Amino acid sequence: MIYPTDVCMTGVTGLVGHELLLLLAHIDEIKSIKAISRRPLGRIPPKTDNIILDFEALDKHQDALQATVFICCLGTTIKKAGSQEAFRKVDYDYVIQFAKVAEKAGAQKLLVISALGADPQSGIFYNRVKGEMEEALRGLKIPQIEIFQPSLILGERKEARRGEEFAQKISPLLNVLLRGPLKKYRAISATDIARAMAIATLNFHPGFHVYKSDHIQRIADQK
Repeated sequence: MIYPTDVCMTGVTGLVGHELLLLLAHIDEIKSIKAISRRPLGRIPPKTDNIILDFEALDKHQDALQATVFICCLGTTIKKAGSQEAFRKVDYDYVIQFAKVAEKAGAQKLLVISALGADPQSGIFYNRVKGEMEEALRGLKIPQIEIFQPSLILGERKEARRGEEFAQKISPLLNVLLRGPLKKYRAISATDIARAMAIATLNFHPGFHVYKSDHIQRIADQK
C-alpha cells in the first residue's frame, strides 16, 4: 500500500467525478488535487487547485499537470455530444490524451471510468469506443492502471435522460433478480463508484486491472 501525496483528475463536473473529488479532498493522505475542467467549478473543495484548460491543447499543459495518481472520470452520451464523432472525441481522444499526459508525468497509477460491455469488437458503437479506449490504455507505461466498468449509474444528473430515469426507477427490483454471474449487471450508485475509486487511489498493486459493477460494489462496501 502507498499513500499518494497528489492527484490530478478530470471529469470533475460529472456525476461520479464530482463526488470523488469531494471524497478525495477530505482524505488526510491526499495532500493536493489538481482538478481539470473547461469551466470554473464554483465552490472549490479543500486542497484543490482548479485548472481551467481546453482539452484540445491538453498536452501543452504537461508541466502544470504533475501528480502521482491520475484519475479520469470523463464520459458523455452520443445524444449529449451531438454525433458519434463528437462522442468519440470525448470518450476516446480526450481520455487517451489525458492518459498520455499521466505517462509523461511519471504517474504511478491511472484510474479510468469505462462502462460494462466495453469491447473493441462490439457491434454497438458506444461499447466499441469504450473497448478501443481500454485497449489503447494497455499500451501505456504506467505501473498500475485500473479500469472501472459500472453498469447503469444511479444518481441525480443535471441533464434529463428519459431512458435512464425509467431504468433507475425499476433498478431496485432488477438488482434483486440479478444474481450469480448476472450480478455484474446490477445498477450501482455514483456514490459507491466514487467511494470505490477513492479506496483504490490509496492502494498500490501494479498491473492492469478491470473492475465490473459487482466488484466495484464490493470495494465500496469495505469497512
